[in-house]
Amino acid sequence: MEKALLEEIQARVKSRDYYFTIHAGDRMIERHIAVREVEEALFSESAEVIEDYPEDPRSPSCLILGMTGKGRPLHIQCTYAPSVAVITAYEPKAEEWIDWKVRKGGKP
Repeated sequence: MEKALLEEIQARVKSRDYYFTIHAGDRMIERHIAVREVEEALFSESAEVIEDYPEDPRSPSCLILGMTGKGRPLHIQCTYAPSVAVITAYEPKAEEWIDWKVRKGGKP
């Protein structure tokens, strides 16, 4: 399921059938994350869905971990139905994540 979900998101991004929310743009500017880096992370060999939020009241979404071309880990939260939108992107903090994949102390 999660692999298929990632592949669907990647296909939509590859065909430019996605967008960034205003919130995502603002946070990416604050965090010095370029659109290119988000795309690199989404298409990296290590990219994977690490959390799924199918019941998100705004729209089903998920959290993807990927690496930029320079090896920077990024978390990208994006919606996947009915459209793909990047909600936010950030570099996870080592003190909050195990291998960038599992939240320390469990889910929020």
